[in-house]
Amino acid sequence: MITPANEPNLYTSLFAAYPDALLLVDDAGLIRLSNPAADTLLGYAPGELIGRPVDALVPDSIRPRHANFRHAYAHQPRPRPMGMQMDLVAKRRDGSEVMVEIALSPLQGHGLPYVVAAIRGISDYPRVRHALARAHYSESVARIGRLAVDTRDPQVLLQRIPAEAAEALGADTAVLFLLEPHGLEFVVAAGVGLLPGEGVGTRVPNDPRGKLGFVLAHGAPVVVPDYRLEHRFGVPAGYLDAGLVSALAVPLTDRGRDVGLLTVRSRRPQTFGDDEVRFLESLSNLLAATLQRVQTEETLRHAQRLESVGQLTGGIAHDFNNLLTVIQGNLQVLEDLPAVAGDDHARVLVAAAGRASRRGADLTGKLLAFSRRQVLSPSAVDVPAMVQSLADMLRRTLDQRIRLQVHTADTALPCLADPGQLESTLLNIAINARDAMPSGGALSFRVSRCDRLPPALCEPFEITEADTGGFVSIAIADTGAGMSDAVKERAFEPFFTTKEAGRGTGLGLSTAYGFVKQSRGAVALDSVPGEGTTVTLYLPLATTTEEEDTPGRPDTVPPGLRVLLVEDEPEVRAVAVRFLTGFGCHITSCATAEQALLRLDSPEPFDLLLSDIALGAGLRGTDLAREAQARRPHLNVLLVSGFSAELIDMSETAPASWELLAKPYSRQELQHAIARAVSPH
Repeated sequence: MITPANEPNLYTSLFAAYPDALLLVDDAGLIRLSNPAADTLLGYAPGELIGRPVDALVPDSIRPRHANFRHAYAHQPRPRPMGMQMDLVAKRRDGSEVMVEIALSPLQGHGLPYVVAAIRGISDYPRVRHALARAHYSESVARIGRLAVDTRDPQVLLQRIPAEAAEALGADTAVLFLLEPHGLEFVVAAGVGLLPGEGVGTRVPNDPRGKLGFVLAHGAPVVVPDYRLEHRFGVPAGYLDAGLVSALAVPLTDRGRDVGLLTVRSRRPQTFGDDEVRFLESLSNLLAATLQRVQTEETLRHAQRLESVGQLTGGIAHDFNNLLTVIQGNLQVLEDLPAVAGDDHARVLVAAAGRASRRGADLTGKLLAFSRRQVLSPSAVDVPAMVQSLADMLRRTLDQRIRLQVHTADTALPCLADPGQLESTLLNIAINARDAMPSGGALSFRVSRCDRLPPALCEPFEITEADTGGFVSIAIADTGAGMSDAVKERAFEPFFTTKEAGRGTGLGLSTAYGFVKQSRGAVALDSVPGEGTTVTLYLPLATTTEEEDTPGRPDTVPPGLRVLLVEDEPEVRAVAVRFLTGFGCHITSCATAEQALLRLDSPEPFDLLLSDIALGAGLRGTDLAREAQARRPHLNVLLVSGFSAELIDMSETAPASWELLAKPYSRQELQHAIARAVSPH
């Protein structure tokens, strides 16, 4: 029974036993009483709070605002219950902060100059814990996002993400595994709290019966509540020996392709819910996006390097072609001289020089193929038939220890490409494969239709399947030595070779690269050291068959043909004059387009304009041809160039009646080109 005698003790007991923190604060803002719950919540010893200003419990950042609130409250005191949904923070004795809810009860209405503050710590509330965790996860993802944008070194992100995941989720270990390109093994790329035998660089088999393989096969996040009760996959004994209990793993994917996984493990039973799964997925997505960006940037840089080299080689080839025109032309003139024709030794020397010059022309052609500046004559090519014919030839010439297999479609599968260049490209790749198998092995050709290019080959500046009706895929595979990543990186560069001196020029794959790209296709290289190499060409599927040249066109030069010759290189001009003289032509030669136009203004008759395209300063050969035909509409035109890119451009823009000829040209090639130019169209 409550009596006046025991009433004070009752109130004191209630104050002390109340589960929330209670503070009695006077009108000066000093704490007059505190209960044990307040001491515990705020980290003070019993009685240590008494006499302290209540402002000492307010974080420094909001103390001025709190002082203004307290003064305003003193003038109009009113009860304020808990649950006002206000974000309040109290400062503990050690400087740490705790989220709280506060209720205020003024006693002024009872004649006492005090306010009772009831304080409840809410950090342990489930809703608050979840909100704090989500905020912490969001902050962590934001940090990684900023790092992903700022850094160009993926290693920085690889090292940071496991540490960030372990810290945010309170895990003991976090490991990032990347899947090797062949898909057979994982490699430890980075981690924190790694177990013995789990260092960076360690390889782990991709076995669906193990945890890593199970995660990729599952294709979704995997939560492990307790390793000791796990039955979905085999748990390594090292996990249990290390005291690991719970885990969470998410797959790492790049454009729908598995590339690894990120996992966290804990020695405490932990419940990984939706928030934790989304957080780890966000980190893995950021990492995948960064790796994809780095790969795309490297692919672009590699293509730009090849393009730069291509421009350089194309320019060199232009000058070299002019030199070869002079060399080959004079050698052909020498062959016909009586002094040479009657001297066996002289004929041998001239023939050897001719063969060397033709080899130089072939080398120049390969440079132009790499730089995508060769003149192509695309037509519908029956690829299965070509591959079968090539295989028959290779069976007779290759080492008998090399087993040759051909897998082709049962029906014709035509691609749109230059047949000669395609056959040369396939032969070059087959020879490379032979050289990679000095002790024998297997060489196979596989031809199939491909409706879509592999994603990695759909470069933004190249053709995609949307531009064509599909592709013909030609895969040439060997079981040879294979290539390391460093060699694969440079495999398409011109003059790069791993063969011993004298065994190769290093132009085989670079020529294939240039030819396929110029043919509006793509090329892929897949190689594993010790397991072999596969080169796959993707060429546009032919939808129409090119018309054959009209039969019966003349291939001789009409006698007495009147030719206006325009060539700025004196020695090349001299060779052309000798050839034309031998054809029985009447020749007027000029060094510039301006000189040629003066001749065209005269009454002198001409049947053919034979002009180089690049004429130094002033008008180009193309401009001259247009002006010449404007003045003399019936004048025939034959343009030549040592820079094949010009001929490629002209083949797309020049009138159909203009004939085009690439340097270096032989006497016979010039004869046929003139015959085509002056024949009725």
